Amino acid sequence: MKKVQQGFTLIELMIVVAIIGILAAVAIPAYQDYVAKSKWAAALAEVAPAKTGFDLALNDGLTPSLTNPPAAGEAFVGVQAANSNTNIVITTPTNAGVITATIVGGPATVAGTTITLTRTEATGQWTCTATALQRFIGRTEICRGA
Repeated sequence: MKKVQQGFTLIELMIVVAIIGILAAVAIPAYQDYVAKSKWAAALAEVAPAKTGFDLALNDGLTPSLTNPPAAGEAFVGVQAANSNTNIVITTPTNAGVITATIVGGPATVAGTTITLTRTEATGQWTCTATALQRFIGRTEICRGA
């Protein structure tokens, strides 16, 4: 009688484990980068509406504010100071202004980085600077002058 092989040999199992290890070594950094980009995009989505609220407040002759309801002579810009992805601070010298958002939580590549939106008094144009890695900034329209 012939003996029929049952299951896999040890070498076949070791080859499968090695292949899975190689795939994991490639996939994990890519996934971490994806998570960091998602956190960056979420932070930008939280801070971007403040630009419009800021401009509206200045057009109405009021001081932009992050508190709702605002105090007398102030206007709420539409975003809270503390959000799930960012902590936002507004500085208002005359008709210019700076909105600074610090990213909270997330991967180490983006946690603690800042997004700074600066309004030019003469033109009302907004510029964006950030302390995050260039690969996050370059792919985001808000930090390319949009």
